[in-house]
Amino acid sequence: MPISFGRVYATSMHCIALASGSSGNCIYIESGEEAVLIDAGLAKREILARIRQAGGREERIAAILVTHEHIDHIRGAYALARQLKVPIIATGGTLHELIRNRGTGTIAVDLVRCRWGGLERIGNFSVEAFPVSHDAREPCGFRIAENGVSVGCCTDTGVITPEIEEWLSRCDGVILESNHCPEMLRDGPYPEMLKRRIRSRRGHLSNPDAAGCIRKLCSGLSQVMLAHLSEVNNTPEKARAGVRDGAGLFAGDLGVTIASNPGSDPGWPNRFRL
Repeated sequence: MPISFGRVYATSMHCIALASGSSGNCIYIESGEEAVLIDAGLAKREILARIRQAGGREERIAAILVTHEHIDHIRGAYALARQLKVPIIATGGTLHELIRNRGTGTIAVDLVRCRWGGLERIGNFSVEAFPVSHDAREPCGFRIAENGVSVGCCTDTGVITPEIEEWLSRCDGVILESNHCPEMLRDGPYPEMLKRRIRSRRGHLSNPDAAGCIRKLCSGLSQVMLAHLSEVNNTPEKARAGVRDGAGLFAGDLGVTIASNPGSDPGWPNRFRL
């Protein structure tokens, strides 16, 4: 049983990054005989294939949690929810955009609205949504708890607000965006307008900002997964080094995982247990 700074963590929750980055995002979280997905940003067939490759069980999935309406987070959500006969859970703003983008066709899945700070029960999981800062209608992160442990997911935000920090401080593990190295973004090939969007408060989190967040949280964390790394403006080595520097004296006690995709990382699928 892993021990961190006097806290004992039951080995119960298994977090697997099936996809991460601008080409698609999907996290599989399993505990016992139940599981949920956070986002479904790949085609249905590809998500199902990756679940099986990673050792997950699609029949255990009870819901698909959607953080916001950008295509790299929702591409396969409708089709997968229909096949698995599970609901899509998201904020009202995100659901509004999902319905609007769907058009006038029949929506043959259950859409469940979650509210910031409200509690949803999904089988044995307790799910709470919290606001993040991203250029979407009503984006959110999620805190998922079960059997005395919890994981926080914050993968698209331009800043870490005090409210986000408070939510993540209640977690034993976090899945946190570490999108770009500021110097690589500054000197890279993106047009200036896109660089400004990424750097903005409603854009994507930089390595130093992710490190600063971990610096404040690390004494209470067991695991961190760095997610949504840019393939152009970041490297796994830079992201990992930033968080290690941020954790300081706690670095040796903190498990650090980099979320990646098959083909780009021989160690895929990336995972941690709590």
